[in-house]
Amino acid sequence: MNPRATLRLQFHRGFTFADAVRHAAWFAALGVSHVYASPIAVARPGSMHGYDVIDPTVVNPELGGERGLLALAAALRAVGLGLILDIVPNHMAADSRNSWWRDVLRQGRASRHAEWFDIDWEPTEEGPAKILLPVLGRPLSEVIEAGELSVTKDNEGRAELRYFENAFPLSAGSAEGRGSLPNLLARQHYRLDSWRVAGDRINWRRFFDINELVCLRMERPEAFEAVHALPLRLYAEGVIDGLRIDHVDGLTDPAGYCRQLRERLDKLAKEHARPRAWLVVEKILLKGETLPKDWGCDGTTGYDFMDEVSALQHDPKGEAALATNWAQLSGRPAGFAEEELMARREIVARSFSAQLEACAAAWQGLVGDLVPRPTLRRLLAEFLAHVPVYRTYGAGDVLSDHDAEILREAAEQVGRTCLPTDRWAVEPLLAAMLAPRTSSGSWPRAMARFQQLSAPVAAKSVEDTGFYRYGRLLSRNDVGFDIETFSLDVAAFHARMLRRRADYPHTMLATATHDHKRGEDLRARLAVLSELAPDWTDLLSRWIDTTGSPVSPGDRAMLLQMVVGAWPLDLQRDDVAGRTAFAERLCGWQQKALREAKLESDWAAPNDAYEEAARSFTMRLVAEGAMPDFLDELLAVVQRIAPAGAVNGLAQCLLKLAVPGVPDLYQGTDLWDFSLVDPDNRRPVDFDARAKMDDAPVSDLAGDWRDGRIKQALVRRTLALRKRAPHLFSEGTYQAIEVEGPARRSVVAFLRQAGDDWLLVAVPRLVAPMMSETGGLAFRPGVWSGTSLKLDRAVGTTAHDVLRVCSMELPSQPGLDLLWNELPVALLSSVSPG
Repeated sequence: MNPRATLRLQFHRGFTFADAVRHAAWFAALGVSHVYASPIAVARPGSMHGYDVIDPTVVNPELGGERGLLALAAALRAVGLGLILDIVPNHMAADSRNSWWRDVLRQGRASRHAEWFDIDWEPTEEGPAKILLPVLGRPLSEVIEAGELSVTKDNEGRAELRYFENAFPLSAGSAEGRGSLPNLLARQHYRLDSWRVAGDRINWRRFFDINELVCLRMERPEAFEAVHALPLRLYAEGVIDGLRIDHVDGLTDPAGYCRQLRERLDKLAKEHARPRAWLVVEKILLKGETLPKDWGCDGTTGYDFMDEVSALQHDPKGEAALATNWAQLSGRPAGFAEEELMARREIVARSFSAQLEACAAAWQGLVGDLVPRPTLRRLLAEFLAHVPVYRTYGAGDVLSDHDAEILREAAEQVGRTCLPTDRWAVEPLLAAMLAPRTSSGSWPRAMARFQQLSAPVAAKSVEDTGFYRYGRLLSRNDVGFDIETFSLDVAAFHARMLRRRADYPHTMLATATHDHKRGEDLRARLAVLSELAPDWTDLLSRWIDTTGSPVSPGDRAMLLQMVVGAWPLDLQRDDVAGRTAFAERLCGWQQKALREAKLESDWAAPNDAYEEAARSFTMRLVAEGAMPDFLDELLAVVQRIAPAGAVNGLAQCLLKLAVPGVPDLYQGTDLWDFSLVDPDNRRPVDFDARAKMDDAPVSDLAGDWRDGRIKQALVRRTLALRKRAPHLFSEGTYQAIEVEGPARRSVVAFLRQAGDDWLLVAVPRLVAPMMSETGGLAFRPGVWSGTSLKLDRAVGTTAHDVLRVCSMELPSQPGLDLLWNELPVALLSSVSPG
């Protein structure tokens, strides 16, 4: 069952299934067809996101348990809605409350779960492998000396080791006659160590570099069955209609996993007379990469569309000036490629040294003594620095031609950037990578090691490091974005939509997620600065020069972007309490940004003095008004760009709702979304207030655009059309409409047709110079004069204006001043609203 549209909800103990039941009628009134739920399995107590699962076989009691889930599903069905479930097959919490993990710690390799987790069980020089637990705040000897370890009893009366809130099971019989504490520890299947040594010593694969999350092996049939037992049963029983797969690139064989899951879902659909399950995967596509068609998926979770629609709204004319200004202010590279390369090398060295060593050991088995281990390590690190995508997908004894070409391109780069004395070894290593049917060593194991290291290195280097170091324009720094592509022209955007309709017409389309770094309307507002690059860079340079501070110019420049991008539409200059609340939110973003950048501060080694200086600067500027002239200039920029930003926001929203694919609304984004990075983007949503918002004529909505009702009306009216004519969106063609006239570069228009039904969308882009000076959403008089659409006469002359709720006669070449005379976007259709 392909959804018409989804609504993403973040469940936790503060927002449970019962809370969602109360709002089911409003979800339906908004126009979605499915609620799309965050993970619902038992997670660590108090989890605010659900991705730290400790028992995937049971519905989390904190959310309401299975009874609560069934009640939610019933409430949704009663109002005509279905349910999509987010599942986490890649990892679990490495927590003693995780019974599988606890059993492995107790029994070691003898545990039935030992092969379910991605643990390196290879013996060491010291004897059988022991699981490294990097949980101590200082070296083990100091912890023992301080008396911070003790032996206690668990709930079943069995002996366990206690370290503050952490509990570790003891192997059978080891507590009896244990003697000294070091002797007891020596008899366990794990060894305790400081958290600081994890990157260099850990012998199990973590989710990215998070010590609290251990990766699973879905290629093990027993593990696959255990992890998927609950969602597959819920699908068979008609409780859910589809699945969203978290971080598919973390699996050993994503393609094989997806095909296996699709096969199981299709079999259940046949056995239980259920519609085919919708299946989408979280997959970041870079450098023109596409999701392989043979995976059996319906598409991705929509980061690719989020990137495309954002790039569409950036003016290429501003790129060079913004990049040069950033380099001059910050002393960092003007282009992202250099920043990314430095970050990749750093992340491999600091966070994945142990995993790199395991990878080198695996490839040593294929190249033998030809290439020494240290040389292999260095070259593999360079390969990881140059792979242009998250990973390749070699598995078994198969490497696709596309993946082989990626490795060859990376090898070419490695040959230029590695140590001159290592260049001789690039060719034999590449030859081993391109020879899956080799007779020596284990190519599948070596390639899996490389690929599963490539993905987290890319994520940590690009999204969680480079994006926080590079401040050209922060609206182009978000999850899944190809940051080196600053803008897309209209023709390129249409080409992407045509390809999506051909390949994945039912993929998810996102513009906001629980992982985004900036809210969708914040990005849309910041994009306007690309049109005003000369003015913005002049002001930014002057502001940085006149605001003396121990905070680096680059960090101040990024903060100022966030101030003008996220300033709430209802926040007045004289509202001290409101400014203080906003400043606190900015400080939360700022601390995370500084630590993720790893330049002035770091999660592993916070620079308290620098962070306090940054916080003080932010509070003095925004909350205290200690630099009033400076703040006034910032607010003048907000006032100047906010209307054009809102037009961008409406255009972005309408495109998502009308192009090929299944639009997703992240909770709360039916109104303006100026959220910051998590946890700010996971704040509670006031659904009651939203449900009370009355519909109104377009003129009233446009006049009061700052309250967000205009965006909600666009969502409701467009989704109502999707409900009346689902075939038009799921099966309709996509045809770019030619635009004539002086402002044609600023128009995106397309037609979708299915049989006799059609819809026409026209939205503007790059409109900063065209906005009225009144502060509203109107354009300057005459700005669209002479610019019109050339329509095929297959489109009828009578059209229903979906957003303005009226009918009109549509000429063969309608002018944009006709289509946008009350709203800055247009949706016309042959489908009657009745």
